[in-house]
Amino acid sequence: TLAAGALAATAGSSYGATAGASGGSGAQRLDHVFIIMLENHAADHVIGDPAAPFITSLANTYGQATDYFGVTHTSEPNYIAATSGNNWWVNNDNGWYPITSNNFGPNQYAHTNIVDELQTAHIPWDAYMQAMPSAGYLPDFWPSSSNALYASKHNPFILYNDVRLNPARAAHIKPYTSMAADLNGPNAPRYVWISPDECSNMHGGIYTAVPGFADTPCPYNDVPGDANDQALKAKADAFVKGAVQTIMSSRAWTGSSAIFIVADETDFDGTNPTDNDYASVAGCCDSPVLPAGDPQISASWPGGVYGGGSAPMIVISRLGPRHATDATPSNHYSMLLTIE
Repeated sequence: TLAAGALAATAGSSYGATAGASGGSGAQRLDHVFIIMLENHAADHVIGDPAAPFITSLANTYGQATDYFGVTHTSEPNYIAATSGNNWWVNNDNGWYPITSNNFGPNQYAHTNIVDELQTAHIPWDAYMQAMPSAGYLPDFWPSSSNALYASKHNPFILYNDVRLNPARAAHIKPYTSMAADLNGPNAPRYVWISPDECSNMHGGIYTAVPGFADTPCPYNDVPGDANDQALKAKADAFVKGAVQTIMSSRAWTGSSAIFIVADETDFDGTNPTDNDYASVAGCCDSPVLPAGDPQISASWPGGVYGGGSAPMIVISRLGPRHATDATPSNHYSMLLTIE
């Protein structure tokens, strides 16, 4: 009901002949898919908030999944889940290079992913990372690890071995500034991933202004709804407005195209060390079940479902419907399967 058909509820389900399932009679394919991935906010902390009027207007005008969850915590495994159908037992934000501050080591994913499927099907794709300085950029941070406006934990593609180690594939991961021209070019990508920078995705944590980026600095919020949090929402709202307008005014906005606007997981609120200080570990649809005391979470973690909590999911479908809601439990696996 949201994007040519309903969001598929689980990683193992099929959403049938009305929404692009291969082999289904009357199947309708999505012509272009655009994913805008935001950060760390529950649906009701964004949709309806005065600091996010444009995002709220999209939710009210187009489609909204009202029982949508992150797959798990932290950020990176949600991005990996949304692009490969699994978090691969990772619940940390390590990049490609070794991290000395914990015992988890680097994350280098040797797994089949959406890029493999797109390449096999000869479907053009590009990923656009705000604040990434150049196409195929390999370091985990920019401009520095202590002031990381860009971080590879929000760029899943560069963490897959068969993308990172293939220069031709890595070249499809580009600075966000390249997107407008690409979408108006003769070979516009049909699958488009967009990661705003840390000040425009509602994450925050940038305390020093970065030249050329008017959204900096952006301190972390202490609690949901405080002044810093409202500023982060306002910056995300401005980014989404610009991105959506760029997409919808481009040559690529044709046929049965759709934009997915989503956050990776719920708020980090620092109140419950038992679950790594997230506001919620609710989940659905194959969220991981992790053992008591899992070292990636907490020694006091009691064991059980470690879901990503509530997250907003707005779907703008070019051909309709309008003012639609879908209360089926769903998560990033559902988004991935819908797109597949």
